[in-house]
Amino acid sequence: MNICYPQYGNCIANLACSILRYYGCDAPNPTLSQADELLQKSYKNVVLMLLDGMGMSALEEHLSENGFFRRNLCCPYSSTFPPTTVAATTAVMSGLYPNQSAWLGWVGYFDEIDRNVVYFLNKDNDTGEKITEMNVAERFVPYADIFEPIRAMGVQAHWLCSWREPKPQKFSAMCDEITRLCAPQERQFIYAYWEEPDKSMHEKGVHVPEMGELVRQLEDETRRLCEQLQDTLILITADHGLVDGETILFHQDHEMMDCMIRRPSMEARALNLFVKEECRERFESLFHQRYGDRFQLLPMEEVQRLGLFGTGNDHPRLQRMLGNYLSVAVGNAVLRTKNVIHPADHGGMTRDEMMIPLIAVET
Repeated sequence: MNICYPQYGNCIANLACSILRYYGCDAPNPTLSQADELLQKSYKNVVLMLLDGMGMSALEEHLSENGFFRRNLCCPYSSTFPPTTVAATTAVMSGLYPNQSAWLGWVGYFDEIDRNVVYFLNKDNDTGEKITEMNVAERFVPYADIFEPIRAMGVQAHWLCSWREPKPQKFSAMCDEITRLCAPQERQFIYAYWEEPDKSMHEKGVHVPEMGELVRQLEDETRRLCEQLQDTLILITADHGLVDGETILFHQDHEMMDCMIRRPSMEARALNLFVKEECRERFESLFHQRYGDRFQLLPMEEVQRLGLFGTGNDHPRLQRMLGNYLSVAVGNAVLRTKNVIHPADHGGMTRDEMMIPLIAVET
């Protein structure tokens, strides 16, 4: 697999910044030049649809070059690092890079409570315990989304997903809701998130025939949606792609775990490691022997020198969340810290995970 670095300035956070600028709002980062070209006209409606996991690799493998999505492909561009839902969807909802938001991956370490916390589920990742006294991510790493500034400009701004009212449980139902929201004469901005094909790819793998059927169904439903809209720009993108891979149960490697201060966090393909100072030399040697053909072991100073999490000013608490090493997948394996096996995963530094499409349809 080819190593593919994130392209800050040409990534999903910059798409959000283009939308903010289009509505006359301040943006925290540079805009995406390809999106700026698309947004030169004045549209009544702008719809931003994010299909979780539908990276460039899924389009290229499962869809025809002459089909609706690939025919309307504006450009491939970059996800964040890690290329994962927590980091990338936060980026598109805020315009912030992961280093600026501190929403880095599925699990974050919060030293205030000395726990590895699942951002979206607000539970302790190591014990499975639900945290009831507070929402940890909202308490310690809140961020401003793009909706309020857009509303302040007199534009109706909506966020659609399966867990927010009206809670569409089918993709077709979400498309129907988009059509309804676009009907009034007032200007509308709609962000619509759908959890497929990511959900099914995690369960079944990337290359099975069912994934082709699913992606083609999403393409057909989106085409029908676009045919019903007028004076609307529809932007279709993804947060990341996925790769099929081998699962390594890292927490069962007792020699490695004995070198750790605490259990790792972040992502199985981008593992945030807290290694005891006195064990660093031994840890590096063991890691390179056992996993060096599939993972890069980067000291955190090198991660930050490379700007893997983003550019600009770091979030004030970012350093407190990071250990002293980052294990980055450049092959097809994952390092699990729980007894969980997925046929496909994401979060590593390969093209299949990092490169996402920007599809544009003008009605």
